[in-house]
Formats: sequence, structure tokens, C-alpha cells
Amino acid sequence: MLKNKKILIGITGGIAAYKVCSLIRELKKLNADVKTILTPNAKNFVTETTLMTLSQNPVYSDEFSSQNWRPEHISLSEADLFIIAPASANTTGKIANGICDNLLTSTAAAFSNPIIIAPAMNCNMWNNPLIQKNIETLKSQNNITVIPPSSGYLACGYDGDGRMAEPEDIKNTAISILTEDKFLNGKKIIITAGGTKEQIDPVRYIGNHSSGKMGMAIADAACRHGAEVTLIATYETKKPYKTIVATSTQDMLSEVKQAFINADALIMAAAPADFRAEQINEQKIKKENTDGLTLKLIKNPDILQEISNIKKNNQLVIGFCAESENLVENAKKKINSKNLDFIVANDISSKEIGFNSDFNEVKIIDKSNNIKFLQKDTKINIAEKILEEIFKNA
Repeated sequence: MLKNKKILIGITGGIAAYKVCSLIRELKKLNADVKTILTPNAKNFVTETTLMTLSQNPVYSDEFSSQNWRPEHISLSEADLFIIAPASANTTGKIANGICDNLLTSTAAAFSNPIIIAPAMNCNMWNNPLIQKNIETLKSQNNITVIPPSSGYLACGYDGDGRMAEPEDIKNTAISILTEDKFLNGKKIIITAGGTKEQIDPVRYIGNHSSGKMGMAIADAACRHGAEVTLIATYETKKPYKTIVATSTQDMLSEVKQAFINADALIMAAAPADFRAEQINEQKIKKENTDGLTLKLIKNPDILQEISNIKKNNQLVIGFCAESENLVENAKKKINSKNLDFIVANDISSKEIGFNSDFNEVKIIDKSNNIKFLQKDTKINIAEKILEEIFKNA
């Protein structure tokens, strides 16, 4: 499957380095040409002899050891794919900020083909806002795919997020990237993401827990598969495709209606607020001299309902349905009442998936009430499967 594909694997200093041995073995079984780079600290966890034996190639670690006229990091950067696993907090921070102080980070800076980064670290490190900022910077790059760590017992004795993704998941992501077909070439797709914010005063707003991660993952995947993507999100984000910020439900409706005129499909992954304040205070509401506050809310327009009124026969509309009970029943009601072609339903009562999580588990329902179940997986992989189900298998 991966014959003639050159894969570079960068290994950093972390206990999960031992898992990379099985990743190399699996990639070799698929006939990939695998080379490895070690950071200085990675040598404390895995030996060069082991890696050389498994990859059947030299192991690289010294930036200035090349006898060739071309610098090592330049010649290595010509691989088809660069997998960095495990990616430590230190290395992810360096790559995100363009620091090139060893062979691995220098190669990453020079690498223009796809990069897969599989972080692994202590759960408190992973949840550190500064490290999360670096991860978001990496995700914003067109050629970088971040496979988030899973939750479980960590080598340091903690229990939480930080376990490197399993080699099988990294391998499957590599296969997906290297064998990717552009089945969305020529398609103009609008994707919405995030929870809208309905202003109360200049400081406060009514909102919800939607992080926008699922919509972002779908937009990224659609772009990789050749679509002309327009992302309408509730917050600023740097992407290689067109992005529009729409903070409120009314703003989003306006942007979606305008973009939908010439689109082939709308994937409504955002979570628009159902209600907004009837009146927005021009000044900040003060808590002094009052023991309570009563807000009068009025109903927001239903974006999918509005789009169903202007939808043409050659246009697809895909809705999302986040429910805490009666998931399938509520999803079927929405697909019929809003004239949808598909609806993607997920159960928000589970803390392991959905809002703010890097994982999801969904049911895709078409207008004939056929159901496709996608079991728990990363939102990156769920996004791929949603697009395939809708545009390849439908």
C-alpha cells in the first residue's frame, strides 16, 4: 500500500518512544521506506541499533554529521511524510515557534510535505494553557495533523490525558494522508463551527459549550480532499482556506445565506443559540443596587430552516444534532422538518465525547432514515468518515 513512499519518523525524549518500534514494523510491512531521527534525549528511551534494525536504514541524530554537501535536515525533508511520535512538550513548543536547535526541529522547519504530530506528556503538561496554545498553532498549519493523546494511566503515575495515540491510529492516519484521493475536487463546501454568542451587554453574552473542534476537523479534511472550503466560525482562526467570523446566530445566518448561493453543500456543525436577549444594554450591567437580574429572551432564527427555503435540488444540506436523550428520535424529527439530506447526531450526555473533547461518536442518518454508526474515534478520523459517507458512499 505504501510502496515507494518515504516516511521519516522523529522520536523525542519520552517513555512512549518504545511504541514507535511497532509503528516502524507496521509501516515496513506496507513497503514504506522508513528513516528515523532521534533527539538527544530520545536516546535515553530507545537505541539506535533497534531503530536501524527495524527500519533497515541509518538512524539520524547529529545535525552536522553528514558527509554530503547538502545539509542533513534538507535532504531528510524530502520525504513524503514526517511523523513525530512521541512529540514532547518541549519539541512541540519548538516547532510551533520555529526554533531549530537540533536535527529534528530543523527538519520540521524545512518540511513542506504533510507532518503528523502525536503528542505524549504528563496530563498537567498537556492541559497547560501555554502548551495548548502551541498545539493550536500547529493545528493551524495546512500541512500538520495533530493526533491528540488519549486518556488513561500514565507512566508518571497520573491518570488523565497524555498517552500517545496508539501506533495503529498513527499508521491509519499516515495511510489516509499518503493515499488520499481528491474526491471533493470541484466542490464548494460551506462548514460552520463553534457556539454562537448572544450579547447581553458589552461584556456578557449567552453561549454554549461547543468548542468548534468537530467543524474545524471537517473543514480541514474537506480541504485536504480538494474542496473549495468556506469556514464560518464563531471565533478567529488561521486556516489555508477562506474563513469568516460570525459571532451571533443572526450574523451566522447572514453569512451562510450569502455563501450558500453558489455552494454545493452546507455542513452545519456549529451550535447556534436558540434564543437571544430582546434588548442589548449599551453599558455594562452593574450588580450594585440589585439582588437579581431578569432577561427577556426572544427566539433566534433557525438557520437550517431558513436554508431549506432557498435550497436547490443540486445542493446538499447536512445538519448536526447534539442531544442528551432520545438521540435518534430527535434527529429524525429534525431531518424531516428542516429538509436535510443528512443529519449527524451525537450524544452530549457522555463526557468522553462531544463538547470540548478531541473525540466523538456519531450516528449519520439520511432522509430515508438509514443509520450509519461511527464508533468513538478522534474528531479528525470522524471528520474523514463523515465526508466519505456523505460524498463517496451516498
